[in-house]
This record gives sequence, structure tokens and C-alpha cells, in this order.
Amino acid sequence: MSLDAWITFIVASAVFPLMALTRLGPDMVLMAALVVLLTLGVIDTDQALGGFSNSGLFTVAFLYVLVASIRETGGIDLIIRYVLGRPRGERGALVRLILPVAVVSGFLNNTPVVATFLPAVVSWSRRLGVSPRRLLMPLSFASILGGTITLLGTSTNLVVHSLMVERYPELDMGLFDLAWVGVPVAVVGLVYLVLVGHKLMPDRRGTDQAFANPREFTIEMEVDPAGPLVDQTVEQAGLRHLGELFLVEIEREGNVVSVVGPGEQLKGGDRLVFAGTSDGAVDLQQFRGLVPSRHGESNLTKDFKERRLVEAVVSEQCQFIGQRIRDGHFRTLYGAAVLAVCRGGERVAGNLGQIRLQPADVLLLETRPAFVERHRQSRDFLLVSQVNGAARPAHERALRAWGILVAVIVLATTGLMSMVNAAMLGAAAALLSGCVGVGAARRGMDTQVLLTIAASFGLGAALESSGAATGVAGALLAVCGGSPWTLLAGTYVVVALLTSMVTNNAAAVITFPIAMAAAESLGVNPMPYVVVVMFAASASFMTPIGYQTNLMVMGPGGYRVIDFLRVGGPLNVVTGLVVLWLTPMVWPF
Repeated sequence: MSLDAWITFIVASAVFPLMALTRLGPDMVLMAALVVLLTLGVIDTDQALGGFSNSGLFTVAFLYVLVASIRETGGIDLIIRYVLGRPRGERGALVRLILPVAVVSGFLNNTPVVATFLPAVVSWSRRLGVSPRRLLMPLSFASILGGTITLLGTSTNLVVHSLMVERYPELDMGLFDLAWVGVPVAVVGLVYLVLVGHKLMPDRRGTDQAFANPREFTIEMEVDPAGPLVDQTVEQAGLRHLGELFLVEIEREGNVVSVVGPGEQLKGGDRLVFAGTSDGAVDLQQFRGLVPSRHGESNLTKDFKERRLVEAVVSEQCQFIGQRIRDGHFRTLYGAAVLAVCRGGERVAGNLGQIRLQPADVLLLETRPAFVERHRQSRDFLLVSQVNGAARPAHERALRAWGILVAVIVLATTGLMSMVNAAMLGAAAALLSGCVGVGAARRGMDTQVLLTIAASFGLGAALESSGAATGVAGALLAVCGGSPWTLLAGTYVVVALLTSMVTNNAAAVITFPIAMAAAESLGVNPMPYVVVVMFAASASFMTPIGYQTNLMVMGPGGYRVIDFLRVGGPLNVVTGLVVLWLTPMVWPF
């Protein structure tokens, strides 16, 4: 290989461990790789920025607007209301859940589908007497399996398809062409979840039990009307900087002051709620003017219009990862008080302020009502849901939003419009019809995913133009012995392993030119390899970090990494075998 090829190979090889082992976002890692290649003259400006003009990228962006319109109008809630019902037993509940999730995920991005279903499934499982941990991992896996059915199912399918059309203009795929393989894969995967997967689920507590008894992590005191603390501020009373406790709310005359500030003035009879350990009660008893609460019922079990109890799942991109809650000024930034932290299905004991946050931690927060809407699309949280909050009712525009999506599918399937034109028209219709506002549409776009895709295109172009893709393909062929079948299997295994550690879009786009170069060297049809890259990039069942929906359910379900390997590992093998068996039958070498 040439010097440029070696430089590109080294840079591309460094990208994957950086994404897997550091807190740097995939978009930042890939953009940095482009800067290095551009600076060293391996690629020019047009190649580096070519991904930002790719039709696949714009299709994904417009589809985000369509998904936002369905979410904002309660379109997914409409499905939840009518399909979950009251099944008999755990297996019946599993079937009722995964079938509609797989179908909906064939046309909508997986992340908002899981985000909408997750709080509803937790409430539903409690009514049925089934532990949420028995349903949440299948929820994520069903959304991934459903995403393989159509080109719309995942952004990866659209991106790889656009790469294929750009490289081979004579080749094209219809919206439902993937269904020849995707439907059998989804059916086999769903059957596995019902017959085998649910038996492998862990028997461990989830957040529903860890946060069930507020008395375990809160202490309630009252301000003595005749004591010295009356009319003092929280700061003056010495209640602002306690060692192991946080003052989170004050109940006063039937109302509540949430996320208490240091200047709040105390009144006689105020009921103060502190979050922390029971050891902290000893410190509170030393305060003259504070007496133990005489109420038997925990204040957190009451409903107040001025406050909400919210569960938030910490994302890998949260700025407080690795920091202690007290040091990170969490309350100041978010206007929310942390009541408890759940990790691996267990509430984290000890001094609350000393807990260092980790990805997939579930935080029980006391917030003001606006918090959920304000932070629902925050990169710091994978999921924000109100505790015991019912699914939002379907609004009058839900059917209109679904109708727009159906129209987009019809236009793209019949060939009346290209995929990008149909998606663009659908996004405009959603905005003009009032199904989604401009602000909600903007928040619905996952800019990190879009930047990752665009930067991946630049790195893929570098692999192609420098000759690195051809060189790596030659080495891959030598290992595979020149057999199309062996190369197909090798491609699937490599992409599936990469996507288990890093983002699926990056894994697909970067390996695409290598797989195509290998297929061209063999002189065989590239279509089987295109399809295998699509499916392998979606086969993210083995680890929680391989797919965002896995990380979303990890905390609320009380799962650990080994749980995904135990349940998802066999699923990866089963779906891989189906893909490798059917793909050459549908698209021969």
C-alpha cells in the first residue's frame, strides 16, 4: 500500500478503540479523524465534506422530523393504548409487546419508539404483576429486529443504500426489498425471545423495586413553630451544606416548594424532606428547632402540581459522568434534586453526594413540571419519564401524522418520488399541518447521529481514494481463501463485532468500501455484501453500548453487561445464520 493508504489505515484503526474506550462522542472522534487526514493531504476538502451533501444523510434528517410529528401528536401512544391490553401470563405479555414494537420499528427510528414504550411498559407490567426486567430487554431487541425489515427501519439502512447507489448507479433497492430477509430474521428473532430468551432473563430487581419505598432514602423533619429556625433562610439555618443529606422539598400548608434554594425562608410547621442516608438523621436531630415528622405517609407519595418525580437514565454523553453529584452542581444546572441512584437493579447506598455517575445509571429526581419537556431530548439523558406517569393520550392530530408517514411510504415504494424527495415532502407536510412545531422538529433531530454519518462518509472516501480499502480487502480475501461464501461470513462477523463496540453507522460506512473492494476483486455481485453490511450493523444484541436502545433499558431493567451477552449472544448467532443463509438465495453471487 502507498503512504496515504497506510496513514488512512492507521487513522481508521484508531477510530474504533477511541469510540469504544473513551468518553469522546463518535461524531467528535470521526471529525478529528477527518481533520488529521485533511491536514496530511490524504483527502481534499470536497472528499472530507462530501458526506454533508449525501442524499442518505438528508433522508435521515427529514425522517427525524416525521418521527417527531408522530411522537408529539401521541401517535405511538395510540398504539400502546389499544394493543397492550391485559394478556394472560408473562409469555402472553411478551407477545403483546414485541409484535407491535417490531412492526412500528420497521417504519420509525428505534430510539423514540423505545422511549415512548418504556414508561408505559413499566406501568403496564406493574398492573399485570410481571417484573419490568422480563420485558424491557425484549422491547429493545424487538425494535432492533423490526428495524431490519425496511429501508426506513434504521438510519444505517438508508446510509448504506445511498453509498451503494452512489457507487453502483445501476443498482437500487425498493423500500421493502429487505423484507425478503428482514421478515424471516425478525420472525426467528421474536420466536427466540418468546421461547428461549425470556428463560435467560435475570432474576434481579429493577428500579421499580429499588425506588419503591421512599422511607429508605429520605428523611422528613418539621420546623418547630416555637423554635429558633422560624423566619431563617435555608442557608442561615445551616441546612444548605449538610454532610450526607440534601434538602429537596418543603411542604407548607398543602403546597410544596420543590428544588429548594438557599434563600428560601422557613416557616413554623414546614415539613422538610431530605434525601440521603439514615445516618444523616443523627445530624438533623442536633438542630434546635427541627423535630421528627409526625406524619406516617411519605411526602413523596403525595401528588403536588408544583413538582414531579422523574426517572432519568444517564447517557454516555452526560457531562457529569465520573463526577460526584455534589461536585457537579447537578441541581443548579438542571433545576432538579437527586433523590436516589439505581445501578444494576440496586439502589446505590452510602453518601448520595459522593456517588460518581456512570452511563445507564437511573436517577430518581424531584423536579418542576417543565423539566420533562425541557430535557426529554437532552444528550445528557437517554430517557426522561415521569414516575407513575400514564402514557400521554392520543391527540386529534395523531392519525394525520400517521397518514403523512403512510403517504411517504407509498410515494417512495411506487417510484413516484425518490426516498429523499418523499421524506422532504413528508417533513414539510408535518410542519405545515401542525403535527409538529419547528422547535420540536429541531429537537427531534439527533445531530450527533447526523454528524457521525457525515464524518463517516469522509473517512470511507479516504479509505477508497487512498487505496487502503483495496489493500485491506486483499488481506481479507487471503484469509477467506477467495471464497464468496467465506467472505460473506467474514464480512458479517467483522461488522457485527464492530457495531457491538461502536456506533452502527460508523461501523457500516467505514467497512462498506472494504467489503465492496473485496467483492469486486472476486468479480461477484456486490449486492449480497451490501445487504450483509446492513444486517450486521443492526445486529447489536450482545452489549448495552452497541445500540442506544439497549443502554436505555439497561438501568430501568436492572441489567448488567453479562445479561446482554447471555440473552443477546445466542440471538446474534441465530439471526446471523438466517442472514447468511437467505441473502445469497435472494441476491445470488
